[in-house]
Amino acid sequence: MELWIPITVAAALFQNIRTALQKHLKGRLDTTGATYARFLYAVPFSWIYLTALLLLQNTDTATAITNTSPLPTINTSFLINGAVGGIAQILGTFLLVWLFGQRNFAVGTSLTKTEAIQTALFGFILLGDKLTIQAFLGILISLVGVLTLFKKGKQTTPSLTSPQEPNRTLITRLFRTITTDRSILPGLLAGGLFAISAVSYRAASLSLDDSGFAIQSAYTLVWVTGFQTLIMGAYILFKTPDVFVRVLQSWKVAIWIGLTGMLGSAGWFAAMTLENAAHVRTLGQVELIFTLLIGYLFFKERLTRKELIGIALITAGIITLILE
Repeated sequence: MELWIPITVAAALFQNIRTALQKHLKGRLDTTGATYARFLYAVPFSWIYLTALLLLQNTDTATAITNTSPLPTINTSFLINGAVGGIAQILGTFLLVWLFGQRNFAVGTSLTKTEAIQTALFGFILLGDKLTIQAFLGILISLVGVLTLFKKGKQTTPSLTSPQEPNRTLITRLFRTITTDRSILPGLLAGGLFAISAVSYRAASLSLDDSGFAIQSAYTLVWVTGFQTLIMGAYILFKTPDVFVRVLQSWKVAIWIGLTGMLGSAGWFAAMTLENAAHVRTLGQVELIFTLLIGYLFFKERLTRKELIGIALITAGIITLILE
């Protein structure tokens, strides 16, 4: 088994735990505060993680992971890509937390799972990565799953094949379906922002000298987390300083958000340093299983049959894509 696979699964698990904790924290903080807590409390843990790797760098047991090459040299590409990814992740996290108030925990999180599909599309459009027929099929299956996820009984939007609107084109019906539910576009946008951040983080990590994937990804983690904390902290202090105070007061829960968030990010960064970001994010959809378990065990949430069908279709599309 390639190393990036278990790293990705572990990252998905930590991310899911962090997301569940964020939902709990949102009962005490607004969306901005819950989002900022995820970054602020991850900073000290990211430095501890990097320091531990540096201390282990010259030991025999860590050589295979960290390499013993000289420390990487910071460059402009690293700083810019890390900053772009950091901003995209902030906006994506903000939308994810906001979605909790629109749909239940499992469905709200599932919306952002189009991230893997969008990462593949960004690679095709921006980098010229070719898309095979099987990969395209996976994208279509996942898209149908997203649309199915948001049908609402009698209030559902018209079907893409609705006999009530015979004169409407497929594209028109598709657009109407997406724009009717106010949760759909923010969810898709969150997935797109997370896709941009994934591509940017991989670019940042790979721009460093070859010091081993663990060191490269840890440097990226420290820079991105620190950058996110500074820019968002400045915004909060300027706009709503009381939110900053409440974030500090909520440390008993927020510190665990920071720890699990850092562990998840460390896993994502390491995996994306080793493997194509689209493949990593696609495998990361295993988080859907964790989401259902957490939603059932801790939040006592139930999914409707249509929601289960939608999630199943999204998962089928993801599997089709990753087996390509």
